[in-house]
Amino acid sequence: MAPYFLEIHMPVLKLLHLSPLGLLLTLLLAGTAFAQSSTQPEVLHAVNRMSFGPAPGEVARVMQIGVDRYVDEQLNPERLSNPRQLSQQLDSLHTTRLSQDDLIAQYREAQQAAKKDKDIGKDERRDIVQTMTLESGEARLLRALQSPRQLEEVMVDFWFNHFNVFSGKGLDRVLVENYEREAIRPNAMGKFRDLLGATAHHPAMLFYLDNWLSVAPGYHASRRKPTIAKSSGLNENYAREVMELHTLGVDGGYSQTDVTQLARMLTGWTINPRKGRGDSAFYFDATKHDRGTKNWLGRTVSDRGQAEGEWALDVLAAAPATAHHISYKLAQYFVSDTPPAALVDRLAKRFQETNGDIRAVLKTLLTSSEFRDPKVYSAKFKTPYRYLLSSVRASGLPVTSVRPLLATAYQLGMPLYGCQTPDGYKNTEEAWLNPDAITRRVNFAVAFASGKLPFERPMDTTGNGARGIRREMKKSEDGKYNPDWASPPVDTDALLVTVAGSISPATLASINQSEPRLRAALVLGSPDFMHH
Repeated sequence: MAPYFLEIHMPVLKLLHLSPLGLLLTLLLAGTAFAQSSTQPEVLHAVNRMSFGPAPGEVARVMQIGVDRYVDEQLNPERLSNPRQLSQQLDSLHTTRLSQDDLIAQYREAQQAAKKDKDIGKDERRDIVQTMTLESGEARLLRALQSPRQLEEVMVDFWFNHFNVFSGKGLDRVLVENYEREAIRPNAMGKFRDLLGATAHHPAMLFYLDNWLSVAPGYHASRRKPTIAKSSGLNENYAREVMELHTLGVDGGYSQTDVTQLARMLTGWTINPRKGRGDSAFYFDATKHDRGTKNWLGRTVSDRGQAEGEWALDVLAAAPATAHHISYKLAQYFVSDTPPAALVDRLAKRFQETNGDIRAVLKTLLTSSEFRDPKVYSAKFKTPYRYLLSSVRASGLPVTSVRPLLATAYQLGMPLYGCQTPDGYKNTEEAWLNPDAITRRVNFAVAFASGKLPFERPMDTTGNGARGIRREMKKSEDGKYNPDWASPPVDTDALLVTVAGSISPATLASINQSEPRLRAALVLGSPDFMHH
């Protein structure tokens, strides 16, 4: 209730010369009804878990409409319109509208140029990749910061890590944004089978886990067929990960033989390098497919070409082990690092009852007593990704360029699209809480709160790949950027209004005793703010 009270009475506070910081401290230390409201903590908890942290006025708005209505609102993102500024920013990103064919064609052209002129070709390929890197980051982070469809953005983060691909591997340097745009985002709140299928067919996944190279024994490529690499026999990478990570789980009841048999069923699922066959680069090559009989998960599978793999995805999506595996990960992400078994079982039951309806499972989770149990409030430690986003959202400052966030994500060990292993980034405290990480977060908090990061730099896409992003961060730290690009310092009073209830009385007391110019940084760098 404190944020709502403060926003309504701000003019009065100014007349009384009483700052929101002072009032909040007084209320919290005195233990008044405002600080001990039974509704405000629940609202703050819901906003913290279902979004990337409260923006100014968000907690007050949810208090007015109630948590149940907020849950319903977020479960139906199609009803929420993005602000015009965000739409304009997204529309300005050229590469995020390119098809898979166009992206692959540009990358191959750069490779061909490199063969003719090594220096020019390398420069051309670097420019393409750098542009993709920056615009992919802009598209993801601007939505996460500004979109009212916060739960959808949270689920995009969840599912991308679940179906992770690494942007630093060859062709995926230019495909990762398209993968998120066409495979992850449209299915983040839909049916799990559709999401599984979309990732399985996307060239980014086929390339990352090498299934595009997997062929039947004895296969010999025709010289007439265009190719972008030599096949090298059966490859089990994707077959293993689709069972271990994407569906059944490591204890899902399959064997190494099942991995091999599924890999055989998925031979021929590859990438068509030729331009002009539509937007999708997925291609089933029957000549690469293993036509022999397979025995998989106790079933005999006869030769049916591509249909074998499609049927296998049907089986995996409907398996009870998959329902439990997905339910556990969702409960861990939204409730606690060690989620209650009873909740996981209910979610798994709902998953099976609805044929993997993600929205229905989320509703069961978000309306559960376990999710709303005060014991789990602030029990999750923010990942670097969530910490950076929640800091900027809480500040209320406008963002034109997300380069400082991309750079800081590298420094905090969580570069966007940068997890090299197929299991994706973890979301537990054990994975991210260590002294070095805390020091780096505090350094960001100080730079950001004091207005030393160029969040208002005009957008351009020239020479700003991973190395360029790091250079931009170094310039920011050294104060060598254009001062017109810098954001103003974070207003401590306004910040505390937004995050009221997240910061403990003891922390507020320490902040109030510090120098005014350091207070916003102390809020953002506090252990309280690093939890949600």
